[in-house]
This record gives sequence, C-alpha cells and structure tokens, in this order.
Amino acid sequence: MENQERPVWMTDPLVKDIPEKKLKFVEELFAKGHGKSQKEMMAYLMPMMKKAKAENLTFTPQEMNAAIAAIRKHSTKDELTQIDKILEKSWSGQAKP
Repeated sequence: MENQERPVWMTDPLVKDIPEKKLKFVEELFAKGHGKSQKEMMAYLMPMMKKAKAENLTFTPQEMNAAIAAIRKHSTKDELTQIDKILEKSWSGQAKP
C-alpha cells in the first residue's frame, strides 16, 4: 500500500474498517467529480454507479457516512462546496445516508 500517495482522508481513523477497494472507489468518485457542472455530474455519476454495481461494490450507510465525514474533515471550504454538489447529485432519488 502506498500511503504517501493516498489522500489524507483515506488514513483517517473514521475509515479504518472500510476495505481499500471501497475507499479507492469513493476517492475516484470525488476526485473525478470535482469541478464538474450539474450536467457533467449527471453524465459522470451514471457510469460510476454502474461500475460499482459491476464490481459488486456496495456500501453500508455507516461506511458511506464515515467516508464522507473523513473527506469533509480534510477538505478546504471550496472542496466542501464541491462535495455538497456531488452528494446532492449522487443521492438524487435515493435516501440520503
């Protein structure tokens, strides 16, 4: 495992019990979603959700809440705004964690 290349949030105690594969998926979701417009976000999220399903990646509400909390904890104000946009789009039509 290359700790020096991992985002700080991935080493946070909040996510210590989440499998690495799931953490990498969440990291990709947030990293590639950063800076996208609403239209771009919708086009981006659909294939990501299909990818998760294809890889049998399912998240418990606790895992998702822990990952989001860890990401938010280590984010700047601008990043928090973008995270909120990503979450708003990704939870459309679903119960929020």
